[in-house]
Amino acid sequence: MEEVMYLMNSLWTMVAAILVIFMIAGFILLEAGSLRMKNAGHVAGKTIFTFGLASLVFWAVGYGLIFGDNANFFTGMSNFFYGGELTEGDSLAATVFFVFQLAFAGISITIALGGFAERAKFSAYVVFTILFGILVYPVIAHWIWGGGWLAEHGKQDFAGSTVVHLTGAMAALAATIILKPRIGKFNKDGSANKFAGHNQVYSALAVLILFVGWLGFNAGSTVSVDGAFFGYVALNTVLAASAGAVAATIISWVVLGKSDIPTILNGLLAGLVAITASCAFVDVWASVVIGLMAGVITFFAARFLEASRIDDPIFAVAVHGVPGIWGTLSTGFFATGALAESTGVGQAGLFYGGGVEQLWVQFMGVAVCGIYAFVVSFAILWVMKKAMGGIRVSEEEEIMGLDISEHGSYGYPEHLGAEPTVSSAKDEQNAVDVNQQPKHI
Repeated sequence: MEEVMYLMNSLWTMVAAILVIFMIAGFILLEAGSLRMKNAGHVAGKTIFTFGLASLVFWAVGYGLIFGDNANFFTGMSNFFYGGELTEGDSLAATVFFVFQLAFAGISITIALGGFAERAKFSAYVVFTILFGILVYPVIAHWIWGGGWLAEHGKQDFAGSTVVHLTGAMAALAATIILKPRIGKFNKDGSANKFAGHNQVYSALAVLILFVGWLGFNAGSTVSVDGAFFGYVALNTVLAASAGAVAATIISWVVLGKSDIPTILNGLLAGLVAITASCAFVDVWASVVIGLMAGVITFFAARFLEASRIDDPIFAVAVHGVPGIWGTLSTGFFATGALAESTGVGQAGLFYGGGVEQLWVQFMGVAVCGIYAFVVSFAILWVMKKAMGGIRVSEEEEIMGLDISEHGSYGYPEHLGAEPTVSSAKDEQNAVDVNQQPKHI
């Protein structure tokens, strides 16, 4: 029976890892759909590249810094350049657990790089991905998931509202401040111009992909099939996401007079972000409340950031940061004693007789991790800016679009006039190759 459970746990966690990795497809479509057409190809290419680079960094040092032995106050200090060792006595294959954790690291850097959108040099993505994967993400992940000091205090973050989402969002915030707003985003009087995304259908499809992948994200974090608890986690996840979408729709209708599509999509994502910390610790009804609050919070967070002249192109801070804070704090209110005991993390929240102790631990964790991620990311970017002679493309390059300026071709060459169009098969046959014409033509 132990061998069967070992194999089933490994299979379930591997399926979950695949779902999480496939979320990268969702992020590609979400960023491309939410940004302007002239940057669509750049978004797709840099997302694939940075996930690959982040994976190598995680293999080389990230995993060891999170889960390695001989840990100091900040990180672990072993298992670098992980060799795929299998250990006896574990409940699942160590290699599967490694791939699962690698996927989480890749998602966090993808969120962080959202703050670079439409104005950063490709070289900036390269350098920041490496340094974020060494100095930022693994430190916070060790504190909470790797047996670090916040784990010792009982901080509850089941699948990463803090570790993955808040960490990535604070790095994105640092990037938006260092890089400054996109050309034309704000007027001299402080008012903002709307840069509409070029494809709302892409964005909606992206959110659906992320929704499905999130079931691997949250339910997969059980890393076990024992008792089918992953089903309970999945239930809370679906309900919170649904509540977030409904709440965001209603608040946009009330405030704007219309059901704004980007707001609906952001509301669902905010519900997912918020429940990520608490999905294993709260009753089902509480997941609905958490999602409803997240949908409202993300709407006002986006408006506040824009009013503060912070250009958050894909709503990384409004969707992953602020709801991540709320979701992490929510366990301090709603965590039940029975679920905290069964998961072996922390204790009951304020509304279940636990007093303010768990709420304080959650607040402390959010504050310390958020500040650390922001300060270190800001410092990295500041040094990069000085050492690299700037990390933002020129004004001319930004206006023409990063597709052509950074990669030499458009994601939509026919639509953007980079290639001739052919109206019919006959025209295609008669089309002239200018390279084969006499020189006098």
